[in-house]
Amino acid sequence: MDTNFYEQVYEVARLVPKGRVTSYGAIAKALGVANSSRMVGHAIAYAGQASPKVPAHRIVNSSGLLTGRFHFSPPNLMQELLEQEGVVVVNDKVKNFKQVFWDPLQEL
Repeated sequence: MDTNFYEQVYEVARLVPKGRVTSYGAIAKALGVANSSRMVGHAIAYAGQASPKVPAHRIVNSSGLLTGRFHFSPPNLMQELLEQEGVVVVNDKVKNFKQVFWDPLQEL
């Protein structure tokens, strides 16, 4: 496990504002490793162990799908957390994905 890479992923993930989402690939691009979205996903899977907390529920796939939901207990917790922040989720997918998408390359 590359803890340095994981910490870099967590640093970017912590910047995602409430009510917004970003993707594994967007985080990878922001870190200069555009082809490493799967590694970002792997890091996010362990985000529950990180301190300070990482808002892992705000990280979705490039289509807006809640692909990480099975790492939450129960799996519908990811959707519940997003909805508490005002993000609309229909059929495990963020509605209005482009409007709520937060691109670290544009925002940082």
